[in-house]
Amino acid sequence: MASPSKARQRLKAAAAPAVGSYDQDDDDHVHAIYQNPNSRSAVERALDTPQASAAMVGVLTAIAFALRFYKINQPDQVVFDEVHFGKFASFYITREYYFDVHPPFAKLLFGLAGWFVGFDGHFTFDNIGDSYTDNHVPYVGMRALPAILGSLTVPVVYAIMKETGYSTIIAAFSACILLFDNAHIAQSRLILLDATLIFFMSLTIYSYVRFRKLRYWEFTVEWWSWLIATGFFMACTWGSKVNGILTVATIGIAVLVDLWDILDHKKGFTMEHFWKHFMARAVGLIVVPFIIYLSFFYVHFAVLTHSGTGDSFMSPAFQETLIGNELLMNSQELRYYDVVTMKHKDTKVYLHSHPERYPLQYDDGRISSQGQQVTGYGHDDINNHWQIIPTKALPEAGRGRVVRQDDVIQLLHVNTQTLLLTHDVASPLMPTNQEFTTWAKDDHSRHNDTLFYLNIIDGDSDDPWKSKSSHFKLVHGSTRVSMWTHTKQLPEWAFKQQEINGNKSPTEKSATWFVDQVISTESSEGLPADHVPKEPKKISFFRKFGELQLLMLQHNAGLTSSHPYASGPINWPFLISGISFWTENEAQKQIYLIGNIVGWWTCVIALSIYVGIMGADLLARRRGIEPIPEAVRGRLWNSAGFFLLIWAVHYLPFFLMGRQLFIHHYLPSHLASALLAGSVLSFILSDTINYPISIVGRWTKMRKSEYADLGMRGPVVVGAFTFIMFLMFLYMTPLTYGTPGLDGDTINAKRLLSSWTLHFAAKEIAEIS
Repeated sequence: MASPSKARQRLKAAAAPAVGSYDQDDDDHVHAIYQNPNSRSAVERALDTPQASAAMVGVLTAIAFALRFYKINQPDQVVFDEVHFGKFASFYITREYYFDVHPPFAKLLFGLAGWFVGFDGHFTFDNIGDSYTDNHVPYVGMRALPAILGSLTVPVVYAIMKETGYSTIIAAFSACILLFDNAHIAQSRLILLDATLIFFMSLTIYSYVRFRKLRYWEFTVEWWSWLIATGFFMACTWGSKVNGILTVATIGIAVLVDLWDILDHKKGFTMEHFWKHFMARAVGLIVVPFIIYLSFFYVHFAVLTHSGTGDSFMSPAFQETLIGNELLMNSQELRYYDVVTMKHKDTKVYLHSHPERYPLQYDDGRISSQGQQVTGYGHDDINNHWQIIPTKALPEAGRGRVVRQDDVIQLLHVNTQTLLLTHDVASPLMPTNQEFTTWAKDDHSRHNDTLFYLNIIDGDSDDPWKSKSSHFKLVHGSTRVSMWTHTKQLPEWAFKQQEINGNKSPTEKSATWFVDQVISTESSEGLPADHVPKEPKKISFFRKFGELQLLMLQHNAGLTSSHPYASGPINWPFLISGISFWTENEAQKQIYLIGNIVGWWTCVIALSIYVGIMGADLLARRRGIEPIPEAVRGRLWNSAGFFLLIWAVHYLPFFLMGRQLFIHHYLPSHLASALLAGSVLSFILSDTINYPISIVGRWTKMRKSEYADLGMRGPVVVGAFTFIMFLMFLYMTPLTYGTPGLDGDTINAKRLLSSWTLHFAAKEIAEIS
């Protein structure tokens, strides 16, 4: 710990007058402690050389590659979410459209890796445990991509610490927290998105640090280069996984703080100067990333041109842009007097009616109309046939007989020759909604109650109504209710079919139907022939992009179903629980995603210490006491504070999410906490720091440099920590690599916390005295 005589209990000096220039940034030039680098200890001088730093990077990177590629061919089976992301890679190769809640960049890389190693896309990754070897899948080449990116993340973490002014040994400390972490290694050895996300997140942080260090060389080529690089890597992070948006938010907050500082009139800058900086950042960190993000989707749409599993998620207009899509192949214009079947979009039941009538009185005592039942039925049946009846004069032939948007129509139930009707009578199951029934076609006394407006979703005026592709609402002319159904079944008197009723909400999205089949038509073209190829339609890229973005947000928020290995954010930093990725019963092998408890708990302690230090410093300064030197405080606020911001922005929002969450969502925050842990360790071991860290400009008012010196304490502490962490890593490797198999007692010994749910554990039998 730093000597009290050096840094503690100083009385606050009189404030110096403000100087109108950049050089007064607390994170730049300060009064020196070690002004001569040769006055430092021999160990620090040896470690601070470029050769020593390069050797350290080489050793860390080599070990990272060794640990992440070790037995990467094991297991030769589909593991955890490889069922999704391996499948998506195969769809890129077969060019079949799919839907996923995550942006496409990382999955495009997997598709490219699969194509590069000769994967033909025939294997569809259907189930965890399916054999790669038996199906001749070049899975090692696909797993190599995240392994490479995960390995390269380690030297990037080292570089971030070095660029922010920390010594070689402190940078190695932060890198080792990731290097020997079981969770990061497990995620990096499989066809999963997190390694790509974390790699580009780390590059974003590194680029932004380099950009900030050039603030005295504003608007130079190198300054612009690192600004654009930050935006580029930020877009790659955002494009890898949906929670990459948190990296965008982190940089956004840091930039706002930066601009706020430039706006300070005490700095002596004009508003013109401020707006130049604002526009530069807007271009580099908004325009450029957005264009790159758009480009990922442009390639995504350009590759996935064939009909696939994702068709049904998209609008009919989108689906008709895909080769071989059912809507494109079988859709046809509907004409008056066509006989059709109609299906509810969400529940897929047919609009159905039969001669049976509603009972006079329901179980709750309400009275019905005793009209003919109209229900939703899940199977093909003759009672699903309805004829489209006009309510206006029609020409003898031609296009005038096509049904169009906003037409007023009647629907005749073919089997009973009655017209669909709704009226102000409560439905059987929902008293607030209207009953649907039918009325004899020759009885015109209730003509108005049988009239419905055709409202084609996203349709323009005069658009034709089409089978398959036209999603529509049927809106009652008099009462304005929409025909609707839900999954609750009617009683036995309606054969437990679904209720059809009138929904009074004009914005109810689930009141959507489509014509499934055209049973008969008077069109001279007749019914469409099977397997006649049609040219895909075209819609604008931005319309497709907007539709997909909205669906991604909706479905991501809708991932609320329970999962046995889901966990809450409060548990993640403490490793309360992990995720079972894969098991093999016969050999009692398993992969259990859990971090290195030594590294994770060290990071938690470091976070606590940092908050405590800064809180105590704030309180002391309120009483006129300077417990921390100004230079060290500047480093703690600016560099370590930036790391805390990264941690908080990537962690705290998960407390507000109602979706399914897992421990791997914490991995980006864990990287940030590793950076912060290095900062805290540096403060604990010595109150000496490296200054300046920014590149000196022409107008920078120079101050004497300062050099950090941790002495032998740094290598000893970091060496001991790394050794302990490595031992813990080795102890947990059977759960990380899925080999070798373990007996029940050994598995119990590996369960360091009782909350870990490991497979094949031996039952513990209490001794009876």
